[in-house]
Amino acid sequence: MVTGLDFFPVPSQDAERSRSFYVDTLGLRPDDNARFEAWAGQTCFGIWEPEQMGMEFAPQKNGSPALHVDDVAAARAELESRGVEFFGDIVDTGVCHMAFFTDPDGNDLMLHHRYAPRG
Repeated sequence: MVTGLDFFPVPSQDAERSRSFYVDTLGLRPDDNARFEAWAGQTCFGIWEPEQMGMEFAPQKNGSPALHVDDVAAARAELESRGVEFFGDIVDTGVCHMAFFTDPDGNDLMLHHRYAPRG
């Protein structure tokens, strides 16, 4: 029935601020045709303001998109230099490295790198 992921919704209270964070701070590729869409590989992050649609704003929690990077420590250091605050240390699961942070609206995100081969 499900054949793919069309986009990952990003609730925001300020779409321009969110766009700047995802494009300028994280380095996601802006969409050529939609101002509030940005791409991480083949995954689209669609920024929207729930309150403009009569819905209450609430940040996405405990469902962090795993943003692939080649080196979590290096990516974390770069993002910290751009003002991003992380929670705790880098997590090593024995399979991957992860580092957790939020966007300006409090939506949970993580940097992720799988270093062990898939079994």
